[in-house]
Amino acid sequence: MRNKLIYFIFLQLISFELVAAIKHPIGSSNHFFNNIFQKESSNEISSLRYSINDTPALIPMPKTVSWKKNRFYINQISQINFNNPSIKKEALLVQSILLEKGFKIPLINHSNKSQFKIELIIDSNNHQLTGEEAYRLTVSAAGVQIKSTNAHGFFNAIQTLKQLIKNNTIQSCDILDYPSFSWRGFMVDVGRNFQSIKQLKEQIDVMAAYKLNIFHFHLTEDIAWRLESKLYPALTSEKNMQRNAGYFYSIEELKNLIQYCNDRYITLVPEIDMPGHSAAFKRAMGVDMQSEQGTVICKNILTELCQNFNVPYVHIGGDEVKITNKSFLPSMIALLKLLGKKVVAWNPGGNTPEGTFLQMWNGNIVPKAKYPSIDSRHLYLNHFDPIDGVVATFNHMICDVPKGDSFKIGATLCNWPDRNVTSEKDLINMNAVYPVMLTFAEKCWKGGGSKNYVSDISMPDSFRYQSFAEFENRLLNHKANYFYNKAFPYVRQANIEWKLIGPFNNNGKTETVFNPESPSFIDTLQLNKLPSVYGGTIWLRHFWHPLIQSHLKHPKDSVTYYAIRKIWSTNDGNQNFWVGFNDFSRSTATDSPPIGAWDTKNSKLWVNGALVPPPIWNSGGKAGDLEMPLTDEGYAYRSPTIIHLKKGWNTILVKAPVGSFVPKDWKNQVKWMFTVLPL
Repeated sequence: MRNKLIYFIFLQLISFELVAAIKHPIGSSNHFFNNIFQKESSNEISSLRYSINDTPALIPMPKTVSWKKNRFYINQISQINFNNPSIKKEALLVQSILLEKGFKIPLINHSNKSQFKIELIIDSNNHQLTGEEAYRLTVSAAGVQIKSTNAHGFFNAIQTLKQLIKNNTIQSCDILDYPSFSWRGFMVDVGRNFQSIKQLKEQIDVMAAYKLNIFHFHLTEDIAWRLESKLYPALTSEKNMQRNAGYFYSIEELKNLIQYCNDRYITLVPEIDMPGHSAAFKRAMGVDMQSEQGTVICKNILTELCQNFNVPYVHIGGDEVKITNKSFLPSMIALLKLLGKKVVAWNPGGNTPEGTFLQMWNGNIVPKAKYPSIDSRHLYLNHFDPIDGVVATFNHMICDVPKGDSFKIGATLCNWPDRNVTSEKDLINMNAVYPVMLTFAEKCWKGGGSKNYVSDISMPDSFRYQSFAEFENRLLNHKANYFYNKAFPYVRQANIEWKLIGPFNNNGKTETVFNPESPSFIDTLQLNKLPSVYGGTIWLRHFWHPLIQSHLKHPKDSVTYYAIRKIWSTNDGNQNFWVGFNDFSRSTATDSPPIGAWDTKNSKLWVNGALVPPPIWNSGGKAGDLEMPLTDEGYAYRSPTIIHLKKGWNTILVKAPVGSFVPKDWKNQVKWMFTVLPL
């Protein structure tokens, strides 16, 4: 076992590489690449291993990859060929990518003899290219050859090609690739918190770079209605909005955003939530949606939507509301189908006819026969701890199957923090959007996963751990190369091992002191005899237990655990750490941490026997309020905790007690967890 683990760790180290970043063109439909693939950050690069012989860190990893030994220089490329006018736009995209790297390569709409060229070939008879998104990409001494049956497949191949380029060379390989799930979505809620078009496009750009293809746009909420209506202008009146008053999207802005998505092979799915989540509608129109007059208005709104916007799907919500008019949702769906639209609704939700696309949001729900299923169970960014979010998403088995079919079509990652924010950037920063989005893209494309839901990375000798560690290498590579100028709150955690001491019965008194707090006790510990848990965030009991598994298989209340680990420091001095004991959901009015404490459970942290004090909280001791933005409650978006480390080995000791698992109220769930990570 030990030799196997050492060998595995050695493989992980030698596989860790940096892909040279690619800066892409500004202008036309391609300028979005600028935001994603930037030039290398010397600070990031200096901290990571780099070898010209390492294979590229692809995300999502293709279905099959055969790596070859050679690399070819871009300056060897003499021309770019395409064999069909329908893929000229994709050929131009390749040309612009190379031009931004300083190489002006001619574009030719036919193939001729050339020593090294890039070819885009429509291949309709290739039985391996199943589905419109499949592609074959080969890099050899003859050049780069991309085959697909249509333009979308070529676009996907180009996203992979960009990641194959390093230091103006292209890695030799043979790739056959296609997605496991046809629906790979990302949702933003702009009803509660408005986002600028600029920020929306930034997220769409990342989606495109990682082959996500559905942009779910949640436009209406209790707080505000964000889409212009010529028929009912009162809907977007400033006086009817409770937050970001006066901010909404004009018809022209949404048309442009739809086109922006289309240019990147992303389908925008607008959501008009009905009949629930509709207090803004009632303020503006003076009637309930399910009333006779409200039903007429809703039908007019949906007709106006369909007349203005060329979209194949419309989402009508349907959840978290008492249905008083049983014909309401069926009549809306019938209207939308008459207008040529496919309809999506939430599950659980109201009564919907067969064929409606159902988006599962409750963890106890399973796919329903005769209803195409979209999985959003435990895929809410606004609830995730950043470190746990990557793990839970990586483990997720979409629709409970390793790959999709005509009814289990895929998943949507959702971001809808209920809590107000100081700046729209906080919607990205505080919800770990990009590290989880890349993990989600990998999962949707590759498929597989564990039976939902698992929040730990397992043990080093397990396939789940080893798969995660390999993916984490690629994720950190992308952070360093493509996201160094964006919020990307994630650091390595697969190498973090904690030893657990306990449990100690505290009888509900979390302040009780036990032997591990004595230095003499710690000095006599035989760490190799203690049970191990791995990861950056340790969930002793998930707040959605038993639905979501934690590091403890059978957690009990009124106990105290201690966790210990030793870390090495090459120097004597201060180091930055992420430290947290209650990562706040961005969707509940949770009370601020108590003044002078990490949390309400008397959690503590010592390093080399010295107690590490908690932050001086900006809102310490205040009652929770959804209109009071979070500022420093989460470890990933406050200033790091500065801890002094001595040269050599250092001992970190965590005290993690819990009293009752019964929360004070629904806004203050008991989160028995801790995060201690060096940065």
